[in-house]
Amino acid sequence: MVNSMFQWISLAFIALLHPFYVSVIEINHNTKESTAEISIRIFTQDLESTLQKYSSNKVDIAHPADKALLDKQINQYIQQKLQLKINGQTSNIHYLGHEIQMESVWIYAEIPKVSQLKKLDVQCQLLFDFQTLQSNIFHVKAKGQEKSYKLDYPKNSTSFEF
Repeated sequence: MVNSMFQWISLAFIALLHPFYVSVIEINHNTKESTAEISIRIFTQDLESTLQKYSSNKVDIAHPADKALLDKQINQYIQQKLQLKINGQTSNIHYLGHEIQMESVWIYAEIPKVSQLKKLDVQCQLLFDFQTLQSNIFHVKAKGQEKSYKLDYPKNSTSFEF
């Protein structure tokens, strides 16, 4: 019991010294709506620090001075750092908005007019400009299947086939 408690305390201490830099990107093919629904979960502080690199104004996601400007900044960043091809065709990601949940930001987007999702090609550099320890984990659902993949810096591309 003491040994296992020591292991947990050691792991917690190591985690404090070695923070994790992870975002989770979920892509769900909604056949009823013919859309690819995208949700991206990023730690708030990591996204703020990254957006701050591209802004002369202070970026405060929890208390933005101008919510429309913040949405524009998030949208531009997502457009630059995440490119998707569905069935070989470059897809335009439509930013829908974001919300804060505890220490994370959820970003919502969609790709309309996706009647079938046979193949998804991903180019992703989310937060690679913030931290070289960054990992982006993808969960993609289509045709009743879920596939996952992790992109660790500097690897920035993968494909899913259904």
